[in-house]
Amino acid sequence: MRQVLRDKAIAVCDKKILMKGDNVGLSFYAFFANKNETPELLMEAATWWIETHQLNHFVKAHKIKEMIEKGL
Repeated sequence: MRQVLRDKAIAVCDKKILMKGDNVGLSFYAFFANKNETPELLMEAATWWIETHQLNHFVKAHKIKEMIEKGL
C-alpha cells in the first residue's frame, strides 16, 4: 500500500474513532469521497482489504489502523 493511502487511512481511522468511539467500524470506502477522484487508490485499497487480508465489509477502525501501522 502506498504511503499516501496509508496516511489517508490512518487519518480517517483516527477521525472516526474520535467522533464515534473505539468500537466504530468502517469499510475501505470510508477512505474516499462519494465522487471517486482517484480510482487507482480505490482499487489499491480494495485489493489490500479484500484480496490480501480477506476482511469483512465492516471492520473496527482501530484494527485497520493497527494493521496499517504494522505494515501489513
